[in-house]
Amino acid sequence: MTVRLTLLCAAARTEHTVRFADDPLDERALREARAVAAAVPGAAIVWTAPSRRCTETARALGRESATVQQALRDLDMGSWHGRTLDEVAATDPAGLGSWLTDPEAAPHGGESVTALCRRVGAWLDALPSDAGRVLAVVEQAVARAAVLHALAAPPQAFWRIDVPPLATVDLTGRAGRWNLRMPALAVSPGPPAP
Repeated sequence: MTVRLTLLCAAARTEHTVRFADDPLDERALREARAVAAAVPGAAIVWTAPSRRCTETARALGRESATVQQALRDLDMGSWHGRTLDEVAATDPAGLGSWLTDPEAAPHGGESVTALCRRVGAWLDALPSDAGRVLAVVEQAVARAAVLHALAAPPQAFWRIDVPPLATVDLTGRAGRWNLRMPALAVSPGPPAP
């Protein structure tokens, strides 16, 4: 049997400052999530990461019954939690530089990118083969880690994957092998040929 997994990245706050925190979504972000709800594929199983952003996004999508899955939690930012990227860059430029270039680095005392990739990969590989269609509302870091695992790509590629808020990543899995599935645009049939 094939598992069809859609990872949906949580909506983003209006504030454009990158902050390592689990802030609630504002009304604009909730409106954006509600606006895409009809385009999100149905699923027999719906999970969400434990963050407020993810659980609020799931509710805005009409997936109130989503089950919190701890393995889908965001990257643990340790002592950087609650701080902005600019604050970290000003107070720990060497640590930030190593974190962005070395997937084993965890200068904040939290979780390294490599550790996140291992955790997400283990979660993917533990999904039951009869799960069918699965939807998971996740943070961007988890979606990146899932793509790396599906492609057997090295953790060094983590920062090379752009996953915007409310983007979906589709994976299919069978017999311990994952594939990245690129969505196709809906094409309306044109007029009949003469």
